[in-house]
Amino acid sequence: MLIGYARVSSLDQNLDLQIDALDKAGCDRLFTDTSSGAKDDRPGLHNALSHLRPGDTLVVWRLDRLGRNLKHLITTVSNLNYRDVYFRSLTENIDTTTSAGKLVFAIFGALAEFEREIIRERTLAGLAAARARGRKGGRRLKYSDKKIAAAMQLAAGSDDPITEVCESLGISRSTYYRRVSSLRSCSSN
Repeated sequence: MLIGYARVSSLDQNLDLQIDALDKAGCDRLFTDTSSGAKDDRPGLHNALSHLRPGDTLVVWRLDRLGRNLKHLITTVSNLNYRDVYFRSLTENIDTTTSAGKLVFAIFGALAEFEREIIRERTLAGLAAARARGRKGGRRLKYSDKKIAAAMQLAAGSDDPITEVCESLGISRSTYYRRVSSLRSCSSN
């Protein structure tokens, strides 16, 4: 069975071109969405994917109608492959029922993996360069050492539970204990 999926990004766009192409390709059922491809919530796509059975083929007019980006597209098609469902894109002439279509998609997968690896290498190099300049990564601390020290003094000179001391200063218990542990380890070095 051929299941067609069509998507436009906004209400002022028209699905007719895609629907006509999917009908001409012989799709038995069509599912549509009118939403940005960047959104996860695409009920038409979810319905189309749930109707697919082993041996069926998901057909789209163009690749960009299915995936938000290359990674999402490859993940979606890989999931289809795992379920023994085929994929076909009419404009790019990709058909995973053929060995050539499988090759093209394998190349896309290799390119996506290469892109992820390049981004990872650049990120690590940027972090190393920042550390060499004395910068630390991560989120800035929300509470100063003075506030934690005040909490430590209150806790030491009071019979109140730590929970109440932390609430009075507007910090969480876990933050208090994590920062106290960090301060103690720094002072012992």
